[in-house]
Amino acid sequence: MIAGTIFQDTHTPLTMWFRAMRWVTTQKNGASALGMHRILGLKSYETAWTWLHKFRRAMIRPGRELLSGRVEVDECYIGGPEDLLHGRGNVDKTLVVVAVQEDGVGIGRIRFRQIPDASAESLIPFIQDSVEPGSVVHTDGWKGYNSVSSSGYTHEVTVLKGKKESAPELLPRVHLVISLLKRWLLGTHQGAVSHKHLDYYLDEFTFRFNRRKSMSRGKLFYRLVQQAVAIEPVTLDKILHCEKKQARRLPRRKSPGRETSAIPLAKQASGT
Repeated sequence: MIAGTIFQDTHTPLTMWFRAMRWVTTQKNGASALGMHRILGLKSYETAWTWLHKFRRAMIRPGRELLSGRVEVDECYIGGPEDLLHGRGNVDKTLVVVAVQEDGVGIGRIRFRQIPDASAESLIPFIQDSVEPGSVVHTDGWKGYNSVSSSGYTHEVTVLKGKKESAPELLPRVHLVISLLKRWLLGTHQGAVSHKHLDYYLDEFTFRFNRRKSMSRGKLFYRLVQQAVAIEPVTLDKILHCEKKQARRLPRRKSPGRETSAIPLAKQASGT
């Protein structure tokens, strides 16, 4: 019954797993392993930490619908401050690209991906994997986006240099989402998210954000259970080594461009 799901080989009753999933989906601001360990009385902090990472892997549904219509795309850094580094270089920070679907004056669905650099080789595949062909993709004037038009999209470019408005004013939706992400990482997880696990925290933020208007928290629980039995088992060893998503990380590259803000992240700490 549970073979081939994230519950495979568990010795804990499924009722406890379901209690944990219910608790996770009812926490509007996200859940920490420390909180789950205390509230549910799990045997150890390690158990709570492992379960949360298994849940995060079930939060993104394979084959989900692409963003469409008008979509803002930009990047941000997650990591420590680098006062002497300018542009889209990446030393101790992690570069994340963000796509935000416009919904009138508001925000629709979102997508994230951790990328090794801001080259076209990193940015264009993300757009192709996230945005429906024929949509309008709105970016700044960074050269990494130059081939958006030839990739099957209508490319709207807002050159930031020389404009009186700031980047958040010219690309307001994507910058609001970036701000909310950083606030969530610092608030719920105290900034203690290691880069090798960041992709899965981005998955959790996406899962929560895209369902923020849901009137029933029970639907989030149902969706998580539905996807938990549809994905392959995830071992602790695979979680610790992040085999799947760490393959995205390539040698870092320095390149000139604009300066991007960042937040400090601890290397590792409890509560995540």
